[in-house]
Amino acid sequence: MLAIIIPYYKLTFFFFFFQSLAAQTCQDFKVYIGDDASPEDPTELLHHFQGQFNFVYHRFETNLGGVSLTKQWERCIALSDNEEWLMILGDDDVLGENVVEAFYSLINEKSLEIDLIRCKLEVIKNDSLIENTFDYQLHENSIRFLQRILSLAETITASEFIFRREIYKKKGGFDDYPLAWFSDYATWLKFSESTGIYNLINAKVFWRLSTLNISGTNNDIENSRKKVQSLFMFINFVKSYDIITNFEIKKFAMGHFRNLTIHFTYWDFFELFKATSNKNIIIKIQIFTSILLSRFKNQLKSI
Repeated sequence: MLAIIIPYYKLTFFFFFFQSLAAQTCQDFKVYIGDDASPEDPTELLHHFQGQFNFVYHRFETNLGGVSLTKQWERCIALSDNEEWLMILGDDDVLGENVVEAFYSLINEKSLEIDLIRCKLEVIKNDSLIENTFDYQLHENSIRFLQRILSLAETITASEFIFRREIYKKKGGFDDYPLAWFSDYATWLKFSESTGIYNLINAKVFWRLSTLNISGTNNDIENSRKKVQSLFMFINFVKSYDIITNFEIKKFAMGHFRNLTIHFTYWDFFELFKATSNKNIIIKIQIFTSILLSRFKNQLKSI
């Protein structure tokens, strides 16, 4: 059976998420909602959907997501029974109506060895849909997935994946990075090492990019610093894959670093340089130097 795990904190779009669960063409799942001591009470909404699908609600008395998002995800997973399969979704996500049905159709093919399944991701931004034009294959190995990550070709999140509880336990849960930034990337790579990733090509998860979630805000300097620290942690992780070149890593890092530091002052760069890991000092120096030189040149042009 499938357990759908919801680390809850924001009420704003929660109705649409619940609505998508109630609309599933297959109702063979159980939902576990872990309220992270939210100031926004979902009780009225829970009453509205009572009986429409199977769910359990638990309110934690202390907020954990503000300290570690991945630890909050894991304590929400701990609420679940012993379902074989797990899926973690945000309180502002939306499921296509056939996601659960497509999931069971895939795993019922007895010949397949599967630890990790991915739905097709669509991004909602400012209430508009950003169409995903990526050509998914039924199956890909972890190296191909990593190359796609490093190419910056598409959006990858925690929400569109379904994983076996056994592999979750075997691999020690989620990698714990600040703000969980790139934690999902590293975790999916670990989970896919043996059996790769199977894609549900015709089943969609709609992930919302907004200023209400961490992914939609890069103008908060402190959060941006934490995201950059996570970026360098992920780079250290990726370096363990010998097949990946420094060129691929730098291209990936530069793309994210430029976006994350757009609001930084020169002093912010200096403080960030001191705070981040020196495990890959050459790549680190190259990234910082390139971004600073580019910014300096642009400022000279504007004079």
